[in-house]
Amino acid sequence: MADVTKNLEESWNRRKEESRKKAKSAIKVLEEEGKAVNFNSVHVRSGISKSFLYDDEEIRNLIGKHRMQKVEREIAWHKKYDKTSESKDVIIEAKDKHIKKLEEENAKLKQEIKVLRGLIYSKE
Repeated sequence: MADVTKNLEESWNRRKEESRKKAKSAIKVLEEEGKAVNFNSVHVRSGISKSFLYDDEEIRNLIGKHRMQKVEREIAWHKKYDKTSESKDVIIEAKDKHIKKLEEENAKLKQEIKVLRGLIYSKE
């Protein structure tokens, strides 16, 4: 009877280890492909049950770590590229000044054209 129990335990441990390897492999592939690493995607990719993924602490921590890395990357991206209302106001003010300068230059050039046209007509 002890042999049967021992064999069963060895079989369970072997299957658990195989499942861990499949799950880790699936996580690695998902990461390389740039896809989301979560319980469902690992389940679909590896064929391992979700309950095993949730129950196995090592796999659960690994998936949690990948989730946190994704969140941290998104936060860093937003800090870099999101503009605050103050910075937008500064940009708008700079553009308004530039537009005003161009409008003044445009008006000056139009005046010069009128003067030059007058000179051309007066010579004829």
